[in-house]
Amino acid sequence: MTTLRIAIREFASFFRSSIGWVTIALYLLLSGFWIALAMFRPGEPATLRAFFGVSQWILLFIAPAISMKLIADEERTGTMESLMTAPVSEWQIVIGKYLGALGFYAAMLLPTLVYVGLLEAVADPDYGPILAGYLGLILVGMLYLSVGLLTSALTENQVVSLLATIFFFILLELGATQGARLLGPPWDGPLYACSVLLRVSDLAKGVIDTAHIVVFTAASAWFVILAVAVVEFRRWR
Repeated sequence: MTTLRIAIREFASFFRSSIGWVTIALYLLLSGFWIALAMFRPGEPATLRAFFGVSQWILLFIAPAISMKLIADEERTGTMESLMTAPVSEWQIVIGKYLGALGFYAAMLLPTLVYVGLLEAVADPDYGPILAGYLGLILVGMLYLSVGLLTSALTENQVVSLLATIFFFILLELGATQGARLLGPPWDGPLYACSVLLRVSDLAKGVIDTAHIVVFTAASAWFVILAVAVVEFRRWR
């Protein structure tokens, strides 16, 4: 129950500040603009693949903006100390904040279901790839937020957390794709497997591979565990 209360508190905090509303508005504006340009044109297939494709790039910048304040803001304002002295564990604090951020992320994606309704109004879409695409957005959001949670625990500066998360995934993607091209076999397979965007692209095409689900879930859990370890270290140092 304590974890749930922390999650609800964190979720509500996004809507009490302008950052939450600006984040939602920015995501819907950018994705909606791309939808208007790429999808609703004569001869285009009845699919949301273009939306899922551009979303994985937009979310690379939007998701870190959601996670950057999770721990860093508590440290900056000094409220982390009072939270630490309360009868709650580091696990409850970190997981509660992570779940609150995930809830806000899901609320941000919710209005995009309008795109599905618009597609249904003008065509007869295949809902399999659409469901797989949304699964991909949820999984990549889990990963982005977990890394952002870790960087937020490592610094008191929200901007540093934001930039560190973005650069981490940019470097990971460049290392995976460009490294695979440069090194070739037998290293290209393991390196391509590290590419977040290639895995999300597969899901956007309707390919639901359990390996993708396992990788995203396990990686997200690992970064959340690291965030807990950082918070525990700060408490006892």
